[in-house]
Amino acid sequence: MDERIQWLSRGVELPVLDYKLLDRWIMAVAERYGRIVGALTYMFCDDEEILRVNREFLQHDYYTDIITFDDCRGKLLRGDMVISLDTVRSNAGIQQVSYEDELLRVIIHGVLHLCGINDKGPGEREIMEMNENHALEIYRDIQNNTLQK
Repeated sequence: MDERIQWLSRGVELPVLDYKLLDRWIMAVAERYGRIVGALTYMFCDDEEILRVNREFLQHDYYTDIITFDDCRGKLLRGDMVISLDTVRSNAGIQQVSYEDELLRVIIHGVLHLCGINDKGPGEREIMEMNENHALEIYRDIQNNTLQK
């Protein structure tokens, strides 16, 4: 695994994923946006932990799938992402997609935020979804060893 990207968990098991593949994917997506991967930390947790983080740091009183803390320096991507596996699982059911696909979407969602893509303003959600979908295509290409380096 790339030492610039840390995969941690608090109160939940670390998801069973190919973390080397995820590292390559994140670096490829960052490169697409003219960025370089610096120190990134992913913290997987449950709903209660993400609610605590949301209240403490953002003064928001609701559950969410991901919170991204941006610490970028110019083109260098740096930040911490907290992901609730409970909410990811719930959203996968609502969206009628697999848990893994929804988890991949959320993982890259944080990176896209760090690349400057927002999803709160008018029309921004659609732009984010388009970028998530393109990033997932990059993931599949790397997974299938078809992405040229």
